Amino acid sequence: MGHGEELVIADGHFPTHQFNDTVVRADGLSVADMLDAILPLLELDAYDPAPVITMEAVEGDSLDPKVEGSYAAAIERHSDLNPKISRLERFAFYDRVEKAHAVVATGDLNKYANIILKKGVTPV
Repeated sequence: MGHGEELVIADGHFPTHQFNDTVVRADGLSVADMLDAILPLLELDAYDPAPVITMEAVEGDSLDPKVEGSYAAAIERHSDLNPKISRLERFAFYDRVEKAHAVVATGDLNKYANIILKKGVTPV
């Protein structure tokens, strides 16, 4: 991946192959596990005000704050940047997934557990 490219970590409900041809399977892991594995190796984009994005809940549905809380904790553990997590409307999120470098498909069963990470410049 080059800087500015995006990586999607998807939950087990996400139709990964419908939106991107480059899918890596990680069925036995949660999205939070993948963040702990990937973030020590992936520098977040310091030039983008929203390098970490999750999906907004559909009207009438709700987000589980523990899910985003676990993501924020992983980001804080592994990123000096520690950006605020942004949210995108469902179909705008799908559009981003189509343009992403790759999707990691996890077995996470939490609703709205999908996240996009924008890669920055790797420090020397």
